Amino acid sequence: MYALAGRLGELLGGEGSRLATAESCTGGWIAQCVTSIPGSSSWFDRGFVTYSNESKQELLGVPAEVIATHGAVSAETVVAMAGGALAHSRADCAVAVSGIAGPEGGSPDKPVGTVWLAWQLKGTVAVTRRCRFDGDREAVRRQAVIAALEGLIDVCSGAS
Repeated sequence: MYALAGRLGELLGGEGSRLATAESCTGGWIAQCVTSIPGSSSWFDRGFVTYSNESKQELLGVPAEVIATHGAVSAETVVAMAGGALAHSRADCAVAVSGIAGPEGGSPDKPVGTVWLAWQLKGTVAVTRRCRFDGDREAVRRQAVIAALEGLIDVCSGAS
């Protein structure tokens, strides 16, 4: 994870770009990884930990009807989270993550381990991905952080 964060820092720092994170199930773990990199203050703007639905609405501007219609763990919600992170920061790129880390909370449509991610560059349409991770709560969250960082590297380097 930290090697990925370092690669991301080299990429963003070299471009003069800044990052914002919008995290639910990862609880700030992505932000923790990137801020562990010396010099990250030059490319990491801020992180939003929006665990509750209310915080997603209040801090990121996620419309209540998006959550009511699609649920907190959905493409629509993470797209709104990423857009909100860009709108409420000075960042050029954002990542958003929301999922069901378990051990409870899953459903037939969204079993434990379901995680939605969105990556967005300012002025572009968000890229989304639904993942299904195995393992316990920590394993699901760790895999979500890794996927978030890998996706940021891809999107910010133009690979996606």
